[in-house]
Amino acid sequence: MNYIWLGLVLCAVLLGGATGHLTETTKGAFDMAEKAVMDIALPLVGVMALWLGIMRLAEKSGMVQVLARMLRPIMVWLFPEVPPDHPAMGAMIMNVAANMLGLSNAATPLGLRAMDNLEALNPRPGTATNAMCTFLVINTASVQLIPATAVAVLAAKGSTDPSAIIVPALIATAIAAVAAVLVVKTLEKLPIFRLPPLTEQDKAKKLVEVKEQKEENEPVKVAPMEWWGVTAMVLYFGFFAVLVGWWLGAPQDFLDRFKILPFELKDGEFVRVVKALSIISVPVMLSFFPLYAALRRVKVYEEFVEGAKEGFQIIIRIIPNLVAILVAIGMFRGAGGIDILTEWLRKPMAFVHFPPELLPMALIRPLSGSGSLGVFTEMVQHYGPDNILSRMAGTIYGSTETTFYVLAVYFGAVNIKRARHAVPAGLVADTVAIIASVAVCKMMFR
Repeated sequence: MNYIWLGLVLCAVLLGGATGHLTETTKGAFDMAEKAVMDIALPLVGVMALWLGIMRLAEKSGMVQVLARMLRPIMVWLFPEVPPDHPAMGAMIMNVAANMLGLSNAATPLGLRAMDNLEALNPRPGTATNAMCTFLVINTASVQLIPATAVAVLAAKGSTDPSAIIVPALIATAIAAVAAVLVVKTLEKLPIFRLPPLTEQDKAKKLVEVKEQKEENEPVKVAPMEWWGVTAMVLYFGFFAVLVGWWLGAPQDFLDRFKILPFELKDGEFVRVVKALSIISVPVMLSFFPLYAALRRVKVYEEFVEGAKEGFQIIIRIIPNLVAILVAIGMFRGAGGIDILTEWLRKPMAFVHFPPELLPMALIRPLSGSGSLGVFTEMVQHYGPDNILSRMAGTIYGSTETTFYVLAVYFGAVNIKRARHAVPAGLVADTVAIIASVAVCKMMFR
């Protein structure tokens, strides 16, 4: 991260001076510094407090352990150094589930909680563990069932079939996820990224910490659920199952009249089901965990408040890292670095049949979410919402992630300075997703 950050800043200043864009470079630095704190960090405090409170209830009720046991074979293979019953396992599972449903406001707090749990197992503070790198790359290449933002942009610009990019994006992100896991598992074994051996002092310190963690993370002992509690849970889930079924079968004019659901009958069955699940998932999660915990005799209000207290502390740790990486990115963009890279790569990309028009999108996506959304919106406006280039850009947007933002937020939360192989593995995931997006769209939309 030291080299990446310094390289972006120096390149930005040199390019700004050479091209006469020093004013834009300075503006980019101050704008992104303000954005990091006012538009990202501070609004995230309340959301963090909410979801960490819910996470606390999930832990105290034993639900996190249940989720971890259900997916133990996969999680043990992905994270062999994390104890199977450790709270980090449940937090990572819930983070991935939130990402799949497109619930970014829930996924980030849950991911930060998972990172905090993983840091508790880290014998080398400041250096990312293999588990941290794997988890970050999985977030970078997370499988998302519906790229809701990209679909919304296409629909707003008048596309005749805005949901056409859903299947290509799902295929591209699935390919990227597989590639990301394979790459991160390969890179962690290379000498350049291999973890240094622990000193005797570190080993002794770690033994004490492991003992303390073992006492702290003893299996949660909660009261068994009575028959009436089981009945309440069945009725609870039954209500929402009936509600979703009714939504999917209700006449479209009724849905439009009462503005019940933002989908139409012409949407495919899979799309409609996922949209319905996305709508009810947050209310269900916000009520399910308190209900489940209460039925198991957990003091829900007190435990929720205890969990929420962690939110502000985590955000304070994130802010410096977020400011640093976003300022560097803002300076590089303001100096015209993205435009210069686009021109340099235009001919080589055309030679390998990669549409040069997509280069700005491909280059800016790992750096900035708002920037890539702006590029995508401009492409849709220029080429039309049903043009293959617009659909390719939408597929890229829906199957990739802002790698450097995720890196700054997740590693910044636990003060990781040495990212090891997380950056190259995350960029490989983005590259694979971009290539797969173009290839799949060429096959489907020609």
